[in-house]
Amino acid sequence: MPEEDLVELKFRLYDGSDIGPIRYSSSSTVAMLKERIISEWPRDKKIIPKVANDVKLISAGKILENNKTIAQCKPPFSELPGGAITMHVVVQPSSTKTKTEKKVDDLPKKNTCSCTIL
Repeated sequence: MPEEDLVELKFRLYDGSDIGPIRYSSSSTVAMLKERIISEWPRDKKIIPKVANDVKLISAGKILENNKTIAQCKPPFSELPGGAITMHVVVQPSSTKTKTEKKVDDLPKKNTCSCTIL
């Protein structure tokens, strides 16, 4: 694999700790990155993703799509030599998301009434 084809990435977790930096091929997909993140996730964390859909990667302010390659997602300033690209990792377990949605729907509706005395 040519040296130019490799991209150095590190992943910033919710508590400020990092996974990496690790070199990846520019043709690696975001889904492949998520699988690697899950396999290397520190086990001492309170929140641990179980599947790739529990993880969202954010780079340069954009949520990356699973089918995109690193080359398609690289921000233009990443061409600077000697630096690793930092991607932020957001964990949203799917089970928590559905529980939250149900709680909002299950809340009793409050009737409000207002009076004005002239």
